[in-house]
Amino acid sequence: MSPASDTDKGRLAIIAGNGLLPSYVAEAARAAGEEPFVISLKGELDRSWEGYDHAVIGVGDFAALYGLFKRNNITRVVMSGGVRRRPEWREVRPTWRTIAKMPGVVRTLLSGGDDTVLQMVIKLIEDDGRRVIGAQEIAPDLLAAVGPIGAMQPRNDDKTDILKAAAAAEALGALDVGQGAVSVGGRIVALEGVEGTDGMLERVASLRAAGRISPRRRGVLVKLCKPQQDVRADLPSIGVSTVMNVKAAGLAGIAVEAGRALILDRKAVITAADEAGLFVCGLDRGLPSWGLS
Repeated sequence: MSPASDTDKGRLAIIAGNGLLPSYVAEAARAAGEEPFVISLKGELDRSWEGYDHAVIGVGDFAALYGLFKRNNITRVVMSGGVRRRPEWREVRPTWRTIAKMPGVVRTLLSGGDDTVLQMVIKLIEDDGRRVIGAQEIAPDLLAAVGPIGAMQPRNDDKTDILKAAAAAEALGALDVGQGAVSVGGRIVALEGVEGTDGMLERVASLRAAGRISPRRRGVLVKLCKPQQDVRADLPSIGVSTVMNVKAAGLAGIAVEAGRALILDRKAVITAADEAGLFVCGLDRGLPSWGLS
C-alpha cells in the first residue's frame, strides 16, 4: 500500500536511529504527500530534524512513545536507522497498560538477539493499536535488485567467495547474531557481530595489514536478511561509507540480497564503487547460485 493512499487513515511516524536511512524515509514520505512526525532516539541523533515535526525520547521510553502516538494521531510507524546501544532494563519506562509485560521485555533485552528485540518492539507498538510498516513501503526505490548496479561485475573467483560468504551469512543470521560475512580466497575471514558492518570491515583491514589475510586475494562482503527476520525493521543496508570501508579492506566488492536489502544514495554508491573499481550486486536466494550464473 502506498503512503499516499494511507494518509486518510492517520499520520505516519518515523522512529529515527542513526545513519542516513531515516532521512531518506522522511524525504520519500514527504514526496508522497505526507507530513511525517519524526521521533529521534536519544543518543542516536546525528542530524537536525528542523523542518519536520519531531521529538526526542529515550530508547526504552514506551510511555513517552505512546503519548506521542496519541497526541499526533499516529496510525503507522516506520522503524529506521541504527541503534548503537540497547537500553538497560532500568531505563525502560512502561505505561500502566504495558507494565504486566515488563518481565518478558527485560528477559528479551538481557538475552535476546537484535531481531528478537525488534520483534518485541514491533509487537508492543502494534498492541497499542498502531501498524508497523517497513521503510521499503515508503521508499521502495532503496531496495536492491538482482545483478550488478555499476560498471564492475564479479569475476569467477569473486562468485566463489560470494557463495561462501552467503552461506556463512545465512548461518550467522539464523543464530540472530549479524547479517554480514567476508570471504577471501574461499575462506571465511570475518563474521559481523555487535560492532556492525563497518567495525567488521575495519577488522578485516587490520588483519590484511598484519599479514593474516593474503594481499594477493581480493574477497567479498555479503549482507543478507536473517532467515527469520521481520522485514519491517533492520533490513541490511549499504551506502558510500560501506564502499569506502570495503576498499580499505582490500576487497573486490559487495553483494546484498535483492528485494530484502537497501542501497542508500544509489547514485553516489555507484559512483564511489566505479571509481574504486569495486562491484556491487544483488543476489536472489530463490535462483540457482543466487542468480550469479
